[in-house]
Order: sequence, then C-alpha cells, then structure tokens
Amino acid sequence: MRLQETFSEHTRDLAIARGSGGGYLDSTGAGSTVGEEKTRAVIRKQLDSSSDREKLDAMKKLVALISKGRNASEYFAQVVKNVASPSLEIRKLVYIYLLRYAEAEPDLALLSINTFQKDLADSNPVIRAMALRVLSGIRVPMIGSIVVLAIKKCAADVSPYVRKTAALAIPKCYELDNSHLPALIQIITTLLRDRSPVSLGSVAVAFEAVCPTRLDLLHPHYRRLCRILVDLDEWGQVELMNLLLRYARTMLPRPGMGGSEGVTGEEEGKDEDMDKDVKLLLDSVEPVFQSRNPAVILGATKVIFYAAPPSYWPKFVHPLMRLLTTSREVERVVLVDLLIITKRAPELFAPYYTRFLARADDLTQVKKDKIRLLLRVLTSDSYAAILRELIYYADDLDEGVASEAILAIGRCATRLPESVQHCLTALMTMIKSRYDTVVSSAVMVLKYLVQTQLSTQTPILSASTSQSPLSIIAHLARRIDDIKHPQARACVLWLAGQYAATDERGPGPEGIADWAPDVLRKLAKSFGQEAPLVKLQTVTLAAKLYVLSPADKTLGLLSQYVFTLARYDENYDIRDRGRMLSSLLAGVGLNVNGISAEERGGVVLRREQVKLVLFEGKSGIVEEKTSFFGKCGVLLLNYMTLKLFPFHR
Repeated sequence: MRLQETFSEHTRDLAIARGSGGGYLDSTGAGSTVGEEKTRAVIRKQLDSSSDREKLDAMKKLVALISKGRNASEYFAQVVKNVASPSLEIRKLVYIYLLRYAEAEPDLALLSINTFQKDLADSNPVIRAMALRVLSGIRVPMIGSIVVLAIKKCAADVSPYVRKTAALAIPKCYELDNSHLPALIQIITTLLRDRSPVSLGSVAVAFEAVCPTRLDLLHPHYRRLCRILVDLDEWGQVELMNLLLRYARTMLPRPGMGGSEGVTGEEEGKDEDMDKDVKLLLDSVEPVFQSRNPAVILGATKVIFYAAPPSYWPKFVHPLMRLLTTSREVERVVLVDLLIITKRAPELFAPYYTRFLARADDLTQVKKDKIRLLLRVLTSDSYAAILRELIYYADDLDEGVASEAILAIGRCATRLPESVQHCLTALMTMIKSRYDTVVSSAVMVLKYLVQTQLSTQTPILSASTSQSPLSIIAHLARRIDDIKHPQARACVLWLAGQYAATDERGPGPEGIADWAPDVLRKLAKSFGQEAPLVKLQTVTLAAKLYVLSPADKTLGLLSQYVFTLARYDENYDIRDRGRMLSSLLAGVGLNVNGISAEERGGVVLRREQVKLVLFEGKSGIVEEKTSFFGKCGVLLLNYMTLKLFPFHR
C-alpha cells in the first residue's frame, strides 16, 4: 500500500538506468554541434515512425535527456501525437515527458485532452494517475471544470495511489481557478473518509492549501486520523501532524501548562484530567519518534511542545539530541528549534551542554546558535566549562562569532554572580587584544556591566577595589591609548564623562577624578585624527568636565580648545554639537567666541540646570526606560536648541 512515486519506479520495467538501457544515458551527452543536430534529426524521425520499436527508442532517449537536465521541449509536438499509443511502455514514457513540459506548452497539451480523459478509465492505476497529473498540470483556466470532474472521479477510484494523485491535484486546480472552491471542498470531505494510509497524507496537504480554516470538517475523522498516523508514509506523517496540531490547539481544551521545573504531583494530576482527545493525539505521536526521518521527529516534537503539558516534554529530548549527529544540514535546523524550546525549558537540555560545543568547521550561523544555546543552558555547575568555551570562541577568525561570544560572557556575568570574577578577568584581558573587534566588544560589555551596576544598583559587580565599577572605568580610561576601535574609544569617553564626578579631593581638579582630565588631554591632542563618533564624545566629555569644575582654569582652557577645534571641523554634526554645547555652557562661564552671556542674549541656564541636561538627559539607557528627570532633560535640551539656534536644521 506504500507505492513510492519516483522516477525509478515509473521506468523500472524499461531498464533505462541499468543493463542495456544504460547506453541511452551515455549516448545523449553533450557533444559537438554536428553530432547534436544529427541526434535531434534521428529522434524526430523515430517519433514520426510507424514502428513502436523506434518510438520506444526515441522516448527512452528523451527521458534520458530529461534525467540529465537537458532541455527536450522542442519535441513536444511529436511526443503528444503518441499519447494514444497502444504500447503501454510508450504511453508511460510519454506521460513522464508530458509531466515535465505540459505547464510550459499548455496549448499543445490541450490537443490531447480527450486522450487524457479516456485514460482516466484505463485498467492500469499508474496510467490513470499519470493522466490526472498531466491534466491538472495544464495551466489553462478554461479547462478548470474538466479538471474538477476528473479529480472527483479519481477521488472515488479503487486504487489508493490514484486517490493520492487526486488529492495532490486539488491544490493545482485551486491555484488555477479558485472559483471551484465549493466543489474542491466537497472532494476533500470525501477523501477525508478514506481509510488508506497511502492517500491521507496527500489529503492533509490539499486541506492546508485549499481550506485551512475549515477545521470543522475534521470533527468526524479526528480520532481515526490520530490512530492511523503511525501507518502513514514519512512526509504524510509530517503534514498530518501539523494539521492535527492546529485542530487540537483550536478545538480542544488546553492542558494545564504548569512550570517546567520537572514533573510534580500536581502536574501528574493535571495529566489525568487532560482531555481524552488531546491525550489520544499525544499517545499517537509518541511512536513516531522512532522514525529515521528528521522532519518527522521535528514534527512530533512540535506537537508535544505546543499541545502537551511540561510533564511530556522530556519525551523529545533524546530524539532531538540524536538528530544533532545526523548531518550538518539537519543540525542547523534542529538548533533553531532548540533555541525556541530552551527559551521556556532550558533545564531539559542543561545536562547535554557538551553536545552544543561549536566545531572549527561549523558555519558562522551555526556557531552563533550554539553560543546562544550554551548561554541558555548555563547553570552554576557548568558555567566554568561553558565560560572557557566562550573565551576560546572569542579568538575565532570570524568577527561575528567573536563578538557574539564576548557578549555571551557579559550575559553570563549578569546571570550567575559567582562567575563575575572570571568574566571580568577575561574581558580585561581582551582589551589588550590586537584585534579591533575583540577590543570593541569587550569594552561594550564592560560598559554594559558598569552602567547596569551604577544605574540600577544591581549587585552584579563586587565592591572590592579591583572589581568596583569606578575602578573598571578608571582602568579603561588609563588605557585609552591602547584602544583603537572608534566605537570602543567612544564608549570609554562616555563612561569617563558620565562617571567622572567624585566627592573626594584628589590630585586633579576639585570634584573630578584624577584620570578624567588626562583623558580629555589625550583626545584633544589627537582630535584631528579621530573618527567622527570619537570627536562627538570628546566634545561632550569636555562639556561635562567643565560643568563639574568650572573654577579650574587649566580645564577651562582645555575645554575651550576642544570647542574651537569642533567649531572648524569638516563634519557638520561635530560643528553643530560644539556650537550647541558651547552655548549651553555660556551661563557657566565658558567663553569660546569672545562673546559673554549677557552679549549673547537668549536663555541662560544655571550650572545645576546644565548638569541636568548633560548627565540626566539620557538616563535609563540600560533598561530603555526614560525617567521623569530624563524626559525633563530632553525637553529642556530641545527648548535650548530652538532658543539659541533658531536657524538650526
């Protein structure tokens, strides 16, 4: 009952691929132009011959050309004339040819439509099925009614193979002319009563293509479809499982979805109270996990994951782990599904973290998916081994993989407090790397950790001197010369300006950390060679340091020098930033253009107001939430821009 509809099955009796027929594959290869012209002439002559032997020989040559990917459409007119040949072998080969080219030559195929209709009553089920396939493959809307009648006739055929072909012809007919929808739905209703596993998989395909929302048609057949699922062919199981899953999620009560922390007594009680139709589906799907087809296992996993309570989820763990070693292509698909599953139930795969370790020859996307999976299944027992792997991946030649690994190290520190020391040590070491991508990613992660600690007061970093947020900022600021990547340098400048204020009296200006003015000095010296992103942060750093310590003359002169450089920069964004900030600081005492605040006119802000704009204008960056003071700062900054620069773009 499981007839395999393949090219080899159709031509097995003709011995095309082996024995004496193997010569057709060798004799139809590409040769000289003269030889090809001679071959074409011979084939045309044989097709027009009155001898069945010569016609059969010509058709074998054409099918051999098709099997090798050669274009044989020029013989369509001669082949169509042989569609009514009394020889069964010739008719089989003619139908194979027409299946390939009927869609490209619909007008010529119409000439033989009466023959196709006659063959629908042939005694051979293969001929009946192939006639319907060719008839449904003719892309002419005017024969839609004829195709519908042919499908209806074949849907009641005694052969399950013909009924399967009728089900596969329904989507073609609907795509050609959707006005036949009521008739096609009636045919699908008839086919749903079929008890043969050969045709039911194709019926599910037709149902999804023509009437996916008419789940009410499945009411009388749901339980029978569940029981027959295990007897279907592999791809039929995939289609039917998808259909039954949609039906269960739409029509049946949802089972109790408790937590995924293992099976508890309450969950066992919920399993007993589960709807019997849902349980029937789950019990019918469970044997399918023994299939060797990866698509079937993934389809069964989908059913268990979406339709079953968490107590059923361990059933698909081992089958999915088995698929990871099947092939590289299957592994790539399975990893995507595992990312979805581990988002809700990471503890299921935590003991198998070694199966997610990346190989050197993996594709870039596969490596990234494995890094995300390692982060999902991270536990206090496995964090040391996973962290070593992430540090190793940070040296990958692919910049995307290295960046993903470094970001994962930062997330590891936020999830497990006991891993903070190892993560910080690794990140501080990466700052010394000779690769700009590694340095930039490490600085970005450190910035995130520091900003999270200082903005939300979350105890991520320890309070020790070497691991405190301010000590990390000071370390990055002192190493500004070793950090070459523009984005990384801009991050360090932002941190230096945002957290430079201090209540202690140090060797530097009052109210400022001792390392902050040195950072501004270094950047002012190399201002002309810096990237635009770094220049913007340098101007902002100068404004922040000046407003923190306006009494320091040296710092005032240094800030004034930076604003002067920004005023004459080639980039208009930098010129605008310098003009806006210098005007903002006019009330604090900064005089860049030799014009006092009184002579300038307009709105003049006090020092406390300028601090609010500069330091609180973008508060809540980590949590992506704007506080009340942050909103006030943004509104005030917009107001100042319009007042001071009415001509601003």
